[in-house]
Amino acid sequence: MNRRFTVPSRPHLVFGLLVLAGLPGCGPGRDAGWDPETIRLVSTIGMITDLAEQIGGDRVQVRGLMGPGVDPHLYRASPSDLRSLGSADLVLYQGLFLEASMAQVLEEMGTRGPTVAVTRAIRRDLLLSPPEFEGAWDPHIWSDVSLWRLVALEILDALISVDPDGEEGYRLRHAYLDVALEALDTWIRETVSLLPEERRILVTAHDAFHYFGRAYGFEVRALQGISTVAEAGARDVQELIAFLLEREVPAIFVESSVPRRMLEAVRQGVVAGGGRVRIGGMLYSDALGTAGTPEGTYLGMMRHNVRTIVEALSEREVVLP
Repeated sequence: MNRRFTVPSRPHLVFGLLVLAGLPGCGPGRDAGWDPETIRLVSTIGMITDLAEQIGGDRVQVRGLMGPGVDPHLYRASPSDLRSLGSADLVLYQGLFLEASMAQVLEEMGTRGPTVAVTRAIRRDLLLSPPEFEGAWDPHIWSDVSLWRLVALEILDALISVDPDGEEGYRLRHAYLDVALEALDTWIRETVSLLPEERRILVTAHDAFHYFGRAYGFEVRALQGISTVAEAGARDVQELIAFLLEREVPAIFVESSVPRRMLEAVRQGVVAGGGRVRIGGMLYSDALGTAGTPEGTYLGMMRHNVRTIVEALSEREVVLP
């Protein structure tokens, strides 16, 4: 699969941000809905929103721009998003061009106030740079819990920098969160160990799980590339069908933020070729589940994904730890 990804140019969004942020009633402390007694924080993807809420506690009001089922690769800022960004005390985003259509907006925000790419402190030798994503990094680092623990540290530092008076509480809440993340990482390794190595082949709609594969011992394939901006073609479909037939993979997985129709076509192609494969379930890749459900948190999302993968690929009932 030979794809190239180009970051779209959105200069009018940058101009719109400057205009909206400068309008009367849109400056800090004036945006309707903010609690004046809290730190105003805007985040992009749900995984960042969840960490910010857990570390920030009641001291921080968090507005997440991208809700359940939203694809960050394609997301474009609305006028209300721009107003929130312009009135925030702190803006947290993933970086690594995950929020491709918002890249220029977020970079411009960095010249106007505290705006942090939460991946900035991660050593570049820990990042993946696939050939089809020429000149950029794979941004989907949350699928490796050890890397997401580093992001939690970055969020802690960012909160302390804008609100040093809240440092003690931030550090305490981060410490509890870090223990939970460490336990999650251990649980994933124990659960994956129930699956024979030859069965650890993870096939999904788009390339969002390579960090997961590297961390937990899976071979990862996908129909689309790292960014969903690049559409899969007929050749991509045929190559994936041939791979599934050759390796006799029992299950493939759809994603909550990516349309499933192309992966259904792959399944049908395998069946037409005399093979057998099923849709093993839905994974949360670029977005959390619905708020108030277990999948609406990072911890719950990861547990759901691992359970779904192991149960589907094992093709038998598994007693999970």
